[in-house]
Amino acid sequence: MSETNVATTLDERIQTGKDLERCPFPVPFGWFCIDRSDSLAVGDVRNIHVFDDEYVMFRGEDGVVGITDPYCPHLGAHLGHGGKVEGNTIKCPFHNWQFDAQGWCKHVPYGRVMPGVARRKPVLRALPIEEKYGVIWAWYHPDEKPPLFPLPTVPEMEAEEGYVPVRHGCWDIATCIQELGENGVDNVHLKFLHGAPTIPPVEARADGYTFRDDIGQGYIVVESFGPGISVVRHTKDGVTMLMFSTSTPITRELTRTRMQFTFKDYPEGSPERKLAEHLYQHSIGEAPGEESAGFESVDMIVWNNKKYRPKPLLCDGDGPIMLWREWFSQFYPVPNARELVGLQG
Repeated sequence: MSETNVATTLDERIQTGKDLERCPFPVPFGWFCIDRSDSLAVGDVRNIHVFDDEYVMFRGEDGVVGITDPYCPHLGAHLGHGGKVEGNTIKCPFHNWQFDAQGWCKHVPYGRVMPGVARRKPVLRALPIEEKYGVIWAWYHPDEKPPLFPLPTVPEMEAEEGYVPVRHGCWDIATCIQELGENGVDNVHLKFLHGAPTIPPVEARADGYTFRDDIGQGYIVVESFGPGISVVRHTKDGVTMLMFSTSTPITRELTRTRMQFTFKDYPEGSPERKLAEHLYQHSIGEAPGEESAGFESVDMIVWNNKKYRPKPLLCDGDGPIMLWREWFSQFYPVPNARELVGLQG
């Protein structure tokens, strides 16, 4: 067999399940939801596992949240096991060294001179934190680069009145974030998995750290801000329901997705209120009076059991899946990111 024929044969070989991995990616960088703000009171100390690693989270008396490496830079005691908040710091249980939310050592109770490096810079790795829309957000980058883009502004979440109280949902899904977002450009599955009457058209564009896709000419519009935040608006007959979706990598193969839902506070019993409630029910599970189903009913079965194909066998009717993968690859800070997602070069 000639070298040309060998190469062609290898190129056309379809990978089997044994060749594939479920989630062949590192944890991407970006802004991620850690938890609701009201879940962490002043003085609380909590051990958390996110980004395939462990951290300690605390809220100082000034209300500022810190999320840091849990091991004291002095002699390695775990701050989340016996550590306490004192003032605006977390105090190590071993020798009572104290660190603020930015990782600076603020006090050594028995030392006369602070170690030189501790006077020059933070000595406890701390993630950049913001609180917005009732959420504790952490910026994660494996190389500790500062935030490269801001959190989005969502007008519905800014409104003080005129909208129904925000509804919350939380789901643990056994896959990586890239797979969840790819669902948004896979318009074909809406008919065959969700039971939509037709395959809706989809338009998508990537712009820096943002990605926008429009399914069904305005029926579902998704704006993604980095890998962990999607602002989704479902609109029908002039009524819009907001789904503010945030996904956080717990490990490389486990994602925690939280969603906040709201819509205009239409009068009870009005056609608009009924439609808004229907859009809400439809976006999650099975809405009354229709055969199509939301992600909780059908997508999770697929997500929890699929494997990632870097070289998918696509046809001309598929949505802009490779455009999504190319955009998403920028959030993997590794040299072979494009190859990981299935792109050449």
